[in-house]
Amino acid sequence: MTTSSRTLHVGVVGLGLAAASVTSAMMAMPHVNLVAGADINPRALQGFQEKYGAKTYASIEALCDDPDIDTVWIATPNTCHCPHVILAAERGKHVIVEKPMAISLAEAERMIEAAERHGVQLLCGGSRSSSAVVRKMREVVVSGTLGRLRAMTTWSSTDWMLRPRRPDELDVSQGGGVVYRQAPHQVDSVRLLAGGKVSSVRGVTGQWMAPRHTAPGFFSALLECDNGAFATLVYSAYGYFMASELFEPGASGPDAPGLHGRIEARRHITTGTRDEAAAKEQRTRDAQRTGPAAAPRGARFLSDLGLLVVSCEHGDMRQSPAGIYIYDDAGTTELQLTETRGAYAPELDELYDALVYGKPVLHSGRWGLATLEVCLAIMQSATAHRDIPLQHQVAVPDGT
Repeated sequence: MTTSSRTLHVGVVGLGLAAASVTSAMMAMPHVNLVAGADINPRALQGFQEKYGAKTYASIEALCDDPDIDTVWIATPNTCHCPHVILAAERGKHVIVEKPMAISLAEAERMIEAAERHGVQLLCGGSRSSSAVVRKMREVVVSGTLGRLRAMTTWSSTDWMLRPRRPDELDVSQGGGVVYRQAPHQVDSVRLLAGGKVSSVRGVTGQWMAPRHTAPGFFSALLECDNGAFATLVYSAYGYFMASELFEPGASGPDAPGLHGRIEARRHITTGTRDEAAAKEQRTRDAQRTGPAAAPRGARFLSDLGLLVVSCEHGDMRQSPAGIYIYDDAGTTELQLTETRGAYAPELDELYDALVYGKPVLHSGRWGLATLEVCLAIMQSATAHRDIPLQHQVAVPDGT
């Protein structure tokens, strides 16, 4: 891409649920041109072409050979991230890859080396550290108005384990389970707030839903950061209690939206009476057809991040209905946000600013590797029952 073009020409590989949100964000951005999509599923390609009128390819190789594309968004299964990033980089494409970046540190290193060797940008996207709420909290921490950062607590409870799943999504050896797939939201966010570097991790995981006991559906971790702050992370994905009940009006009680669906899903899972592949494809088709709900003005509860409480020497912060609440010696104030874009737009802007204006990339390959290291350490600690020291952490770049 040349800076004179002032446009990202993007191809999306893997037209599943994540891609539905990605493509909708792209269509709303004047400096992003959605050129093509690639998938091995003909029905996914047909739906993509009908909705966007873009080119379609049956393989990543064919998409990456398209000279009209300069940037590739990779939303394929986790085991494909490494070979797909390398393939795109070798063809001179800039790459945004969904979290988790890879399923091992060795894979992540290979991806970084390929991007550096071929002179392309590699950005690790899809985490809530790009959200307006976390970025505003970062501004307050950096300003020093509340004193030094001391502690962070993030907690969530969702129905992730009840949703239709491919076999690889429930196989930890293939990057399945909530530590690989959901922990990056929390890890990325607390790393951003603390300056980037985590020195050690102590974690536990839980796998207690038969027959979905092949990958963690629960984790809790204590992170010690280089700047002296601590972070406590908790995530449960079994769908009995939903964290959204505490933050969204009408979300709790016997008539809460989704409650009966979760009960039914749990029954089908335990009895083996749901066609997982068909249910997964139907959910993907529905998302491709309708796209995500329009992003409301201001803040909203992000269930995959959960409640985030940031504690500094002279006050605390947490999400509010319209932004963030600040609790300090003067009382409580609300900083309202006017962000109207949904997920994924910030990552596209980050890459655009790097290519057009030369700004540093925050969510670089090295940043993604550092987040992956924390996630792997949570699982390692759960097995070894000890603190895990970290060696691949990087600081938040100056100017981001």
